[in-house]
Amino acid sequence: MEKIRIAVRKFDPFETTLQKLWDAFCLENNISVEAEMIPLELHDLYEQTLTNKGLINGDWDIAHLNTDWIFDAVNSRAVENLSPLISQNPPQDFPEGWHHSLLHLQEINNQVYGLPFHDGPECLIYRKDLFENTTEQINFKNQYGYNLHPPKTWEQFTHIAEFFNRPEQNLYGCVFANYPDGHNMVFDFCLQLWTRGGSLLKDHKQININQPEAIEALDFYRQIVNNQKTTHPKSKEFASVEAGMAFATGEAAMAINWFGFASMCEVIEASKVKGKVDIAQLPSNENHNPASLNVYWLYTIGSGSKHKKIAYDFLRFATTAKSDELLTNEGGIGCRKSTWNDPEINKTIPYYHKLSMLHENALTLPQTPVWPKVAELIDAMVLEAINGEIPSQKLLETTQTNIQKII
Repeated sequence: MEKIRIAVRKFDPFETTLQKLWDAFCLENNISVEAEMIPLELHDLYEQTLTNKGLINGDWDIAHLNTDWIFDAVNSRAVENLSPLISQNPPQDFPEGWHHSLLHLQEINNQVYGLPFHDGPECLIYRKDLFENTTEQINFKNQYGYNLHPPKTWEQFTHIAEFFNRPEQNLYGCVFANYPDGHNMVFDFCLQLWTRGGSLLKDHKQININQPEAIEALDFYRQIVNNQKTTHPKSKEFASVEAGMAFATGEAAMAINWFGFASMCEVIEASKVKGKVDIAQLPSNENHNPASLNVYWLYTIGSGSKHKKIAYDFLRFATTAKSDELLTNEGGIGCRKSTWNDPEINKTIPYYHKLSMLHENALTLPQTPVWPKVAELIDAMVLEAINGEIPSQKLLETTQTNIQKII
């Protein structure tokens, strides 16, 4: 038999987990099939699987796709409908084993097109050892007139980032991921918008970002990213993985990133902040709710795969409670409720149980085939904002005009 080819989101914990799972799967089922796993960066992964029709052509049997892309993938018939396979031979505890927020984005027209692989909504990650230090607390109160605690508002976030910004100690107040990959800056913009009471969708459920809350969101974001008194100077070079590593190696007091980068701090060897980290909900403007963003990774099967049976058998194996725990212990984020509440995992990662809290406030991006193109336009807009002088209102107007052309 030919090899099974798997397109893997490039990230060490994903790569090591997949290899261990495949080896265990072959051993348990007494099969000797080689899996060729190719780790790909975000842009390359999208290009190889969807733009170049790799899933349709049979170049890939299995692929990691994130939920931003699944609507596009289903629309172009790139991924296999798993519903008939699930009804014959469901995964362990399906669907009760997962929080409902991890099952609905891949369910389109009542059909299921992927199984949850890796999760962890956006949250505030912070250094609890700094926040709980008595000297720091006294100095902060003297300087700002209120007690030091995880920021509830964006103004407090700025104060705290200023307070902990100590370049001479290679410690910065906060770190962002501003590498233009069509994702992180788009997500950051959405979070800034939502926590100010804005929405991506206006009348008739059309995407419309040209609104007062968006001006405020973009103004704040471009200002904080460029603020040398608060922000890690390499933020503009960092994608989410590099920003996560900078936090894990002790270079920032706060980060807004995926939950997975918090848990990574407790399990990877390179971490210098084990036992010193906690998470909280994101800050928001007064009288507005905190928000989180729920984008998660799926296991999908290519519609052109010649090995669909073994691919689905592997997906069932890779999503058991035991496999979900393995992913977590390797540094990824398990998707099952059993993993979130596991006492051993919460011993290693004391805030793991907070995942269910984050999911209660987690919003999702619009499900439309044009979203990847809209995301590119928003990404370009935020990049222009942080690197240039054009007023936010003008940038938003221009971007909205370009969005209208796509819609």
